[in-house]
Amino acid sequence: MNLKTEITKIHYTKDVKGILFSLLEVASIFYGFGSSLKNKLYDNNIIKPKKVDAFVISVGNITTGGVGKTPVVSEIAKYLISKGEKVAIISRGYGGKLSNKNINLISDGKNIFYNANLSGDEPFWLAQNTKGAIVITSKNRYKASLYAIEKFKVTKIILDDGFQHRKLHRDLDIVLMDSEKGFGNERLLPAGPLREGTESFKRINKLVIVSKNTDHTRAEKLSKIMSKKMNIPTFVCKTEPDCVYNIKTGELLPLHTDVTAICAIGQPEQFYKFLTDFNIKNTVTFDDHHSYIEQEIPQGIIITTEKDAVKMKDFNRNDIYALKLKTNINIEELLDELKSRYR
Repeated sequence: MNLKTEITKIHYTKDVKGILFSLLEVASIFYGFGSSLKNKLYDNNIIKPKKVDAFVISVGNITTGGVGKTPVVSEIAKYLISKGEKVAIISRGYGGKLSNKNINLISDGKNIFYNANLSGDEPFWLAQNTKGAIVITSKNRYKASLYAIEKFKVTKIILDDGFQHRKLHRDLDIVLMDSEKGFGNERLLPAGPLREGTESFKRINKLVIVSKNTDHTRAEKLSKIMSKKMNIPTFVCKTEPDCVYNIKTGELLPLHTDVTAICAIGQPEQFYKFLTDFNIKNTVTFDDHHSYIEQEIPQGIIITTEKDAVKMKDFNRNDIYALKLKTNINIEELLDELKSRYR
């Protein structure tokens, strides 16, 4: 087990102890000071976020790891596009080889200009699965927004993983929370998964509880609890398995087939739980956003996530399959402040 995996385990273990955790707690003091100072500067208008001439929606989370932002971003974008809006999705492009110091146009809504290794797996997946959306990667979300508005006349901008990016003003802050993992051990980075302290909670406009399960009872109960506790509108996003398909031919994989499951995502155990209809002989877990080479993929039938599959499509293999998930969330209710515009 590598250090990153060990730290992730600590993040989601209650009452954890040990030398490594003690060292991480010390580092968390410094991290917390920096995070709190930044928030105070913005909260007191000492530093002011920059505004652009478009409605900006941030979809983010308070914890690290794969909460499930990307499909929700796509669903929001598709809804807005269906209402006649010109939509841009702006991502930091983490894991991609393109320099995010630049403004990288991944898709103009019709064409995709870079592969997953260059653009990053999540921006590439968004470009593939959100037809009509402009997809851009850049560290500078403000300049990227200006570019999208000037070049494509964008009216709505969605920040993928934008909650901590306070340099750009947003009109709506949507935060996602995993129904199983919650806030982990409730410690700040690096001792825990929290990117910010509790002072950030007051910035949340809408909370989405993501349920990666076939039984959504826990998520629905948690949604009611968090709505009362935080006094904000709270929604449930249901994520369930749809099918397992060959990434080259589209052929569906028969149930109960012997497989090896591979992924490089923030919360791999949830992916493996979705594969109970198959005979999993082995699991191989890489660090989040891992860049694959063909030689490290084991022989035999492979099932991976769609996010990972985009990096394997060019491999000389015909036995790689991807798990397609279906996302069920009431976007119209989530964006209720915009509903009146579309009547």
